Amino acid sequence: MACLFFFQAHAIALWFVPFSSVLKTHGLEHLTAWAFATGAVAAFVSPMLTGALADRHLSATVILRGLALGMATFLFLTFWAIEHRWNSLVILGLVQVLQFCFAPGWGVTTMLVLAQLPDPGRQFGSLRVWGTFGWMGAGLLVSLVLKADGSTACGFASAAAWLGVAALTFALPEVPPQAERSTWTWKGLFGFETFAILRNPQHRALFLSAGLFSVPLAAFYPYTPMHLQDLGVQKVSAAMALGQVFEVVSMYAMAPILSRFRLRSLFVFAIAVAFLRYILFASDTMAGVLVGILLHGICFTLFFIPAQIYIEHHIPRELRFRSQALMTLLISGFGNLFGCLGCGALRNACTIGGHTNWPLYWRVLAVAVALVGTYFLFAYRPLGAGAGAGELVGAQATDS
Repeated sequence: MACLFFFQAHAIALWFVPFSSVLKTHGLEHLTAWAFATGAVAAFVSPMLTGALADRHLSATVILRGLALGMATFLFLTFWAIEHRWNSLVILGLVQVLQFCFAPGWGVTTMLVLAQLPDPGRQFGSLRVWGTFGWMGAGLLVSLVLKADGSTACGFASAAAWLGVAALTFALPEVPPQAERSTWTWKGLFGFETFAILRNPQHRALFLSAGLFSVPLAAFYPYTPMHLQDLGVQKVSAAMALGQVFEVVSMYAMAPILSRFRLRSLFVFAIAVAFLRYILFASDTMAGVLVGILLHGICFTLFFIPAQIYIEHHIPRELRFRSQALMTLLISGFGNLFGCLGCGALRNACTIGGHTNWPLYWRVLAVAVALVGTYFLFAYRPLGAGAGAGELVGAQATDS
């Protein structure tokens, strides 16, 4: 399980982190917002589809294998097209197909691992941290070994890594569908019945907050590298890997953190850290931006990882793959679509004569984070006796 997290995160980071720099180097900077938005479009469809398949029809291991092979194929084609300067619309189309394979992959892996753990609250963090190691290693590989921060070589390396992920799936245990097999219907195939869980006010507040939180966070990977370049940083991917330093610490500390603090407190703290990060970015200094990047691991880990474990504990077993898919839809679909396009439009509005007013840009996004935090504070009201500190540690997952 640790190897799966390591190699999959490594494969993702090899292309995803330097992607905006690659587009800029090859004269395709105008595609940045639209290229990242393709992930949001894909997240509206493929995670729910694969979640429904994993819950009712196919082994999650088989699904992950197919997604990995699709990633390898379309990464190669996409970066080949960029290198040979194909038409922009063709490149954008290839990125869209690539994203259909990419969008559900991490959610499938997460549920595949969680299905093997008797106590996810204590065990998940120490396994998930290997994904962080893989991500950090990819940044260092791209910047220091391949020297490919703006080169298509990072995409070809990622394609090869995805072939390795596909091969690794043959060593994984099979995870059969948990729900009863049913007849094929459009509603069942796309998991539309999963939206019924949002009738629960606690579920609804968490899921909607995750989607809203993702809107301002969507600026981090497309535009932080550009800000770093404007500040004169050469090894952009290596600098971005700093974000995983505190992520590692947070992952290893996940079990004691979950045992000592209420979920509501963790979520609020994560949102506060995200607000502070963008305030530091607004300083428009190399030191401020680098410290802000360091804080990325905290705000990411303390919000989204407990949210995934929450699903394992509080959602019925037969809906868990689809619930993870719904979370992906709201984060990578709704959040990234409005985030990528909105943050892209904001950057254009803050750019005059080719110079971006980065302090204004990040301050606006800090205000957006603060508004999400305000909504969460009023909307999330844990119910029941299990709503105190340690609510996700030690207790068995429930089916209600």
